[in-house]
Amino acid sequence: MFQDLVAASDKQPAGFDPHGTPVSVKIRERVQAAGRSFHANENIADFIEPGELEQLLDEVEVKMQGVLDSMVIDTANDHNSQATARRVAKMYLKEVFAGRYHKPPSITEFPNGKHLNELMIVGPITVRSACSHHLCPVMGKVWIGVMPNKNTNVIGLSKYARLVDWVLGRPQIQEEAIIQLADLIMEKTRPDGLAVVMECSHFCMSWRGVREKDSKMLNSVMRGAFLKDPTLRREFLALIPGRRND
Repeated sequence: MFQDLVAASDKQPAGFDPHGTPVSVKIRERVQAAGRSFHANENIADFIEPGELEQLLDEVEVKMQGVLDSMVIDTANDHNSQATARRVAKMYLKEVFAGRYHKPPSITEFPNGKHLNELMIVGPITVRSACSHHLCPVMGKVWIGVMPNKNTNVIGLSKYARLVDWVLGRPQIQEEAIIQLADLIMEKTRPDGLAVVMECSHFCMSWRGVREKDSKMLNSVMRGAFLKDPTLRREFLALIPGRRND
């Protein structure tokens, strides 16, 4: 398998060791030894040792070069694609899928000293992701409703955006992403109730396939008080700003 990887490109990036064990194999073995899965939308940062992300970037570059070669793209003479393999590797590991390879953002939690117990809504927060099926962009918005109690942890408004970016910064399926996000916010804040609404455009539907450009997917997760109290749920949905005007 590794021989095929090396053969994919005549020019190896700096730091790439064609005779050693691929770093992806080392990381995968650690994950499996811990009895964990490594699905596309899961974070594996705990299993990446210092310096290995750069090695992984080198490895992905080599494999991406092999893809370009197999697509019969002349990266040697086409000035537009000479560094494409490196750019794509960097984009995946350090930008659009950073939520898979980096640890969660630091979130400072404060006690609810004023015993706030009124509905709070945060949003719209921008969603930037990609579908696990085709790695096509998924772009949209998310709104978060929190019903705190005296024991709820209070986090800054910007921290909700950081959590969204971390969870959605992986190959995702929207139905699973919204549940992951809700679970994380429940863990961080411990509110009486949580409501999350996500609305996204999927390029795997508008850019390819049926090429339906105006369709969006809208889904929601309700926890605690929002699930039990229909009046609270209706209030949250009625107060979501701007969604009906999109």
